[in-house]
Amino acid sequence: MSTPTHDHDHGPTCGDDCGHDHSHDHAHSLPDARGIYLISPSSAVRDPATVELARERLQQQGFKTALDRTALAEHQRFAGTDAQRLACLTRATKQKLPIVMVTRGGYGMGRLLDQIDWKAMADSGKRFVGLSDFTAFNLGLLAKTGAVSYSGATAVADFGGKKVDDLTEALFGEVMRGELEILSFETQDADAVDARGILWGGNLAMVTSLIGTPYMPKIRGGILFLEDVAEHPYRVERMLIQLWQAGILAKQKAIVLGRFTDYKLAPHDKGYDLHEVVAWLRKTVKVPVITGLPYGHVATKATLPIGQKVGIATEKGLAHLVLDEHHH
Repeated sequence: MSTPTHDHDHGPTCGDDCGHDHSHDHAHSLPDARGIYLISPSSAVRDPATVELARERLQQQGFKTALDRTALAEHQRFAGTDAQRLACLTRATKQKLPIVMVTRGGYGMGRLLDQIDWKAMADSGKRFVGLSDFTAFNLGLLAKTGAVSYSGATAVADFGGKKVDDLTEALFGEVMRGELEILSFETQDADAVDARGILWGGNLAMVTSLIGTPYMPKIRGGILFLEDVAEHPYRVERMLIQLWQAGILAKQKAIVLGRFTDYKLAPHDKGYDLHEVVAWLRKTVKVPVITGLPYGHVATKATLPIGQKVGIATEKGLAHLVLDEHHH
């Protein structure tokens, strides 16, 4: 893969001078992206009004929506009992709409992994989209079937709040319609790399929780992307150490870091922050590291295909994630 030029026609660049051009010339037919089925497989939705607002916003973008019958259920901290949440996944495979989006993350997917009919999930051809706790589903599906799913936008966080981030909305739509070829983003801190491999990863805590289980994909030469929220840098480092000592990091062609947000440093950190974690990662693992991926528990986020072969290349101040090479 040659290094892609910084060409705004190939899609959005995420940064201060974000350029966004929706012009696309595609000879191949685009996937059906007209409908979204909303499910809650993890934590309970706190305010049903946010889901209704998300549905209105998605409909304004041209997506028909349907709400699973237990999407607003509550049992303890969960969106229904384990059996109810498992059933919502099964219903999602049998209904007609092509995209299945989670209302929110939280906690609970790990309880379901050993009961999910993974072949049925893959055979359904649905495009499953979620974030955070849903990483366990994304990686379980990849490990068990090799099927592609998506990590990024969710209903409540991205479409049910006071305002919708224009770039998040545009990137979600373009990826669902198969229109985004290259995601270019600004990076202040990227090693030189020009590589191809399977894109995989998600929430760091969830990825780490799958080590040693049948739901951890065995990927060599992959492009691993990671984010987390409310985890102190030492905890982020500890999880990265576990991934490294389990032999996972050294097998990758690149490690791409999204946003690590909502943590507080302590007085005794004395300068130890995320930049120190990244420095440790580079020195220890000796795999190219790229920072600045617009992804995580933040307003501006890309929706990324987990399990798809992609390209990654860097130049000064910029990184390019090549999602679709049919023109290149």
